Amino acid sequence: MIAADRPITLAVVTGAHGVTGEVRLKPFTEDTAQFKAYGVFEANGSSLTLKKLRPDTKGWVVRFLEITDRNQAEALRGTALTVPRKALPDLPADEYYHVDLIDLPCLDETGNKIGISVAVENYGAGDILEIEKADQKRFMVPIAQAVTFQDDHLVIAADFIE
Repeated sequence: MIAADRPITLAVVTGAHGVTGEVRLKPFTEDTAQFKAYGVFEANGSSLTLKKLRPDTKGWVVRFLEITDRNQAEALRGTALTVPRKALPDLPADEYYHVDLIDLPCLDETGNKIGISVAVENYGAGDILEIEKADQKRFMVPIAQAVTFQDDHLVIAADFIE
């Protein structure tokens, strides 16, 4: 079940750039056009309006209307820039956003509850789902080989259950 208002982090401010209020971003998307299209981002309880964006060797450099000097820019270091889940483009039926998998119940192939999905990671060999069991122990399964998506839960293949 998709939480339409769940905040989705699209970038994190890594520091100030120059003295006029520009900031460096570590983006979690490669699509600058889509990022620009959002226009306004939630940042620690306030809104930031994108004015300008340019690629840089260390990510992106951006200017926000609300940030006018280096001190304000430095104060944003470590700040996540988010948009609500409902702002993301719709995907084809066979695709998903990682955030849509978080907090879903995980069942085995016979319908017994295993736990809850708590994270999606990718260490270079494909997406991995982290599952927390009732005893709070966690284990990971490769999504491509072990997970079947249902509307409101995930089914985990028996060979991958710990």
